[in-house]
Amino acid sequence: MQKLEQRFSIQYAFPVFFTRDIFDVDNQLFASVLMEAGEKCHNILCIIDSGVLAHDSTLYSRVEKYAAVHSEIMQLCNIVTISGGEACKTKPQVIDSIIQHIHDNRLCRQSFVLVIGGGAVLDAGGYAAAIAHRGLRLIRMPTTVLAQNDAGVGVKNGINAMGRKNFLGTFAPPFAVINDFNFLESLPPRELRAGMAEAVKVALIKDSSFFDSLYEQRRQLASFESQSMEQMIHQCAALHIHHIGTQGDPFEFGSARPLDFGHWSAHKLEEMTDSILHHGEAVSIGISLDSLYSYHKGMIGSGDLERIFTILKDLGLPLYHQALADIDVDTALHEFQEHLGGELAITLLTGIGSKKEVNRIDTNLMKRCIEELGLRFHGKNATAGDEYGNSVPMYGVLN
Repeated sequence: MQKLEQRFSIQYAFPVFFTRDIFDVDNQLFASVLMEAGEKCHNILCIIDSGVLAHDSTLYSRVEKYAAVHSEIMQLCNIVTISGGEACKTKPQVIDSIIQHIHDNRLCRQSFVLVIGGGAVLDAGGYAAAIAHRGLRLIRMPTTVLAQNDAGVGVKNGINAMGRKNFLGTFAPPFAVINDFNFLESLPPRELRAGMAEAVKVALIKDSSFFDSLYEQRRQLASFESQSMEQMIHQCAALHIHHIGTQGDPFEFGSARPLDFGHWSAHKLEEMTDSILHHGEAVSIGISLDSLYSYHKGMIGSGDLERIFTILKDLGLPLYHQALADIDVDTALHEFQEHLGGELAITLLTGIGSKKEVNRIDTNLMKRCIEELGLRFHGKNATAGDEYGNSVPMYGVLN
């Protein structure tokens, strides 16, 4: 037998910036990010979430003006608008269109794709950038709370296929991430709330003091007080970045994904409701379910459980949706295991700020937890807060 073995490692690093009014011509941050790739003129394809443009009609012209003022460092080849939400991750023609623009504008691997939008648009644009020429330089500019504190600061891109969420995807670290807090000012309340679920999640599994801070400021956060919101986003992003950089498995070659606490049911809820439940809302329900299961397994006390329920309710997040009653627990867990690879790994709580990965779930107990959530919260905070009505028929539209 003959054997050749090749072994090598590559170090990845990317910055995450926090700023305001990134396309003010006097704000040098974006130009300085491009100059990190060399002091020359860089070709850029800009992809913008149509939902962002709907709330900020001047964005298109501000991007063009910024490029014109900084023409020595950037050449804006085109601005492409795509619809936000899960639809852009489900329609193959969206990815085909982006790749066609990359081809038509003769962008190379040293060119940049700038994606401005929510998590779904970042996913779609990032996936297209990662597979064209085996990878162009990607700059993410998240515009939602959920994207700024979670989806936009990671190393994953994904689109939906075969009826499965994120069935196709890549691990491709961005060149840079720029969080502009000004984008949040035009978000509707529902989007602002949904992003808070990921902050609660990461605090529960990694940082008890962060959870305490969120709990103490929950009413300021519920009213979207800017200082509290910005602190929450910054700390949540910092915890995600620290996990990716220090836990030894940024590309998830193993099976455990502790940052997916509450996600096994959340992904299924999104699929079952055709994304009527937004990702953050589904995650909130998943957190409620897995926290209740952790309690019944004797891993957390009743006081911790009540604090978890209280913060989610007071933030205006859902703790239950009628679709949860229709989940086939065994199938959903198997699909989650298939998505992760390897053996099943579900993150549970052992306290506020501490966790444990388990490889087996008592499905009968999990089903009883679903029933208990329904009895306790259906008709009270069963969907997405009073703003959307106290009770929504199964798969019904949130108003």
